[in-house]
Amino acid sequence: MIRTKAGAAGLSIVSNSLLITLKLAAGAVTGSIAILTEAIHSGIDLIASVVAFVSVRRADQPPDREHPYGHAKVENLAAAIEGMLILVGAGIIVYEATRRLVTGSEVESLGIGIGVIAFSMVANVIVSTFLSRRARALDSPALEGDAAHLRTDALTSFGVLAGLVLVEATGKPAFDAIAALVVAAAIVGAGVRILWRSGAVLVDETLPDEELDRIEETIARAAIPEVVGYHKLRARGGAGRKHVDLHVQFRDGTSLERAHEAAHELRDAIAAELGGADVLVHLEPESSLRAMDDSPLRWSDQPGRSWGTGDRS
Repeated sequence: MIRTKAGAAGLSIVSNSLLITLKLAAGAVTGSIAILTEAIHSGIDLIASVVAFVSVRRADQPPDREHPYGHAKVENLAAAIEGMLILVGAGIIVYEATRRLVTGSEVESLGIGIGVIAFSMVANVIVSTFLSRRARALDSPALEGDAAHLRTDALTSFGVLAGLVLVEATGKPAFDAIAALVVAAAIVGAGVRILWRSGAVLVDETLPDEELDRIEETIARAAIPEVVGYHKLRARGGAGRKHVDLHVQFRDGTSLERAHEAAHELRDAIAAELGGADVLVHLEPESSLRAMDDSPLRWSDQPGRSWGTGDRS
């Protein structure tokens, strides 16, 4: 059983290498642009798999002097590169398929091509399912991006297979180029989705509202008597590593030692709730809460508690 990120990425490299070889050979024999575009697509997937293999090894390294927040964003950068590669491949496919629709082409020996594409479709479904499961288990955006590529490859293989069957049944080679264009459309969709997700993390977009709600619920659940409020809750990051910081107000008379201890309790509770997030708690006196008397209080209905604004900015 492959348990590491690098091992899963290595499996993808081996799978893509085999499929590229088969598709190039089938494309050369049949003259099918749809099969050749599938080979190009698998070639892009291979590059993406290599990028993922390198990035997951780097992302797992601990923080150092040059990267005090760790290396988790390497995976998101890799996913962004994969998305751009997908769009480049789609452009190549559109150009060649359009050219063949205009100038015409011949396709032959389709039985070989149909067999290769069917095998490719099944192989990609199996490998992408495995990678997706490992990505969720290991919290890896690079592996998830790689799995998305292979799922798209399986989907486009089905489109190519349908096109080849239509060519065989009708004797009209135009269906080959049309299938290639369908492939390109699916590739563009996958590339845009990957770029959008990875870009959100790279520009430090805040965490989803449901995760912010979980943080606030954790603060309330901690029920630390000395804590009277909080504000300036901020959170960023994504799969791999999340960062949270907030200002917490402590009741007047709380010793620095006790406030420090309570802040660590909150930090550990929030980190556990988010699966190991990096949490920073800034300590403030109760007087800072009174200075915000124009702001609405949160959870003020709790006996003996007067929670602060809880704002997320």
